[in-house]
Amino acid sequence: MWVKICGITSEEDALLAVAMGADAVGFLFAPSPRQMSPSAVHAIARRLPPEILTVGVFRDELPQRVVDIVNKAGLRAAQLHGNETREDCGYVSVRVPIVLKAFAAGDGRLARAEEYGADIILIDAPSPGSGKVFDWRLAEGAPKGRRVVLAGGLEPSNVADAIRTVHPWGVDVSTGVEASPGKKDPAKVRAFIQAARAAEPDPYEPELDGEAAPFDWQEETNL
Repeated sequence: MWVKICGITSEEDALLAVAMGADAVGFLFAPSPRQMSPSAVHAIARRLPPEILTVGVFRDELPQRVVDIVNKAGLRAAQLHGNETREDCGYVSVRVPIVLKAFAAGDGRLARAEEYGADIILIDAPSPGSGKVFDWRLAEGAPKGRRVVLAGGLEPSNVADAIRTVHPWGVDVSTGVEASPGKKDPAKVRAFIQAARAAEPDPYEPELDGEAAPFDWQEETNL
């Protein structure tokens, strides 16, 4: 089970997530109490192991600016978490190694998510970024055979149930592992990752349906 810890605001919390076994960490560039500057993120990202996927999270940002910020911050991926068009996603995907496209659960576009050309599809609550739990059955509209990451209201106490219900490729959490806004709780981070991995029926494999995983940094040029 692939795990992303989002809303990172400090080097301490980024290293904590890595030490606890996270596969990815996310930094918010969209308006939020956890919003970061490219320079601050760059200072953190350069300290992380190369196998960790570093993700910049954007909402309805100009695609040119998304690419510029990802490169300036030294990140590996862009998460488009708004109403970005297929053209926006296409522009970013040819200039950034990995693209995640988020859709709200129940969004009619979810059934056509493949048209956006993203490497990973993320399903969030109908009010994205709210941290509220939603009816996980609304995630059933995601295309089959795709890397799907579930987010929205997840925390250590419910992530196992969410995984057993939705069967995602990965999970994403921010507020559910915080001690306070923007500050991660080590015990919650550890419990979340352990619960997510324990709920997975088969040993974690970084591949889906025989496809190569999107995180082979050895074959990619450093940003």
